[in-house]
Amino acid sequence: MTDPVLLVIVVVTALAFDFTNGFHDTGNAMATSIATRALKPRQAVLLSATLNMVGAFLSLTVAATIAKGIVDAGVITLDVVLGGLVGGIVWNLVTWVLAIPSSSSHALVGGMVGAVLAASGTDGVLWHGLVAKVLIPALLAPVVAIMVSSVGTRLVFRSTKDVPQRENDRMFRWGQIGSASLVSLAHGTNDAQKSMGIILLALIAGGAVGQDSSVPFWVIISCAMAMALGTYTGGWRVIRTLGKGLVELESRQGLAAEASTATVILLSSHFGYSLSTTHVATGSVLGSGVGKKGAYVRWSVAGRMLTAWLVTVPAAGSVGAACYGLDRLAGPYVVFAFLLVAAGALYGRSRLRPINHANVNDAWDGPSDATSTIGESIVDHDPTLLSHSPEDHTEPMAQR
Repeated sequence: MTDPVLLVIVVVTALAFDFTNGFHDTGNAMATSIATRALKPRQAVLLSATLNMVGAFLSLTVAATIAKGIVDAGVITLDVVLGGLVGGIVWNLVTWVLAIPSSSSHALVGGMVGAVLAASGTDGVLWHGLVAKVLIPALLAPVVAIMVSSVGTRLVFRSTKDVPQRENDRMFRWGQIGSASLVSLAHGTNDAQKSMGIILLALIAGGAVGQDSSVPFWVIISCAMAMALGTYTGGWRVIRTLGKGLVELESRQGLAAEASTATVILLSSHFGYSLSTTHVATGSVLGSGVGKKGAYVRWSVAGRMLTAWLVTVPAAGSVGAACYGLDRLAGPYVVFAFLLVAAGALYGRSRLRPINHANVNDAWDGPSDATSTIGESIVDHDPTLLSHSPEDHTEPMAQR
């Protein structure tokens, strides 16, 4: 067995990724319920955290995909795993600060692939698995979600067109609670397993378990708790963009979007695809706008999100590769120190213009589609970074 202290650092870093995944992706389940006020913000994140934890125990198929389906386990070392994790975490934090619903799944995969490429070249990546299990689902998932959600939304509106709006709101808000709960459960079955797979890789690389070992029970519990804790912190910046920035939602749209998201994610988990819940949830929200006659969809916001999605894997991969190089030059403890400094700096940046449970549902006042384009600066056009002064609604991280 190699350096036990390094193994502990890698496991802790993997759990830190799970934590960032939790708060980055809370909006996938709860943004629509918060936007339509079916649930109060803190109630929503508590419910989501609980169900994410439950979902983490329901399946291990995705964990096996991450651990053995994308990179060659024979070239994995603790240094490679550490570099890959840092790449994923840094990209998660960057997109969180910019309030962009970006894929934690692809950030992790990109970080790992970048570190493996730096360590052993192209032979260390299982390209067929990467394409079949990650890239193709990434292209198809939002398209399928848009179609499913748009059809569902149209059917819901058609079947309830003669029902008074107030009665619709009352009835469908209860339905939203159920569908949002299902999305949270589905998220736990898919995303918590990714860190389980990475920790399994680290344990194999460190000689703590054999090559053919399954995920230890303590790893399942640790990842479930890290994901749940991260979810409970809220991730309000991303929730605001997903719930208010794409479509002005009403309860019927929210139900259709959440039901579509849950269906696609649960099917992906069943077949072992490392699917981005962010891509699915975003596609479903967009579909709810497409499916409602006369709805206003902010395609410029969607375009900026698409730009971030396209650069996620190479950006996280570049950080992962750079961190592996830094590891070779200065050692893994310097890489871990870099992560702490980067995380602290990005958190400090987020506090300049805070978004939290108190202002997450404020009216969206970003630029119109007529004046903004996909290629323009994300920072310049992110309303969550421009709409509020530093003193508005601030509260400590521990209370968010």
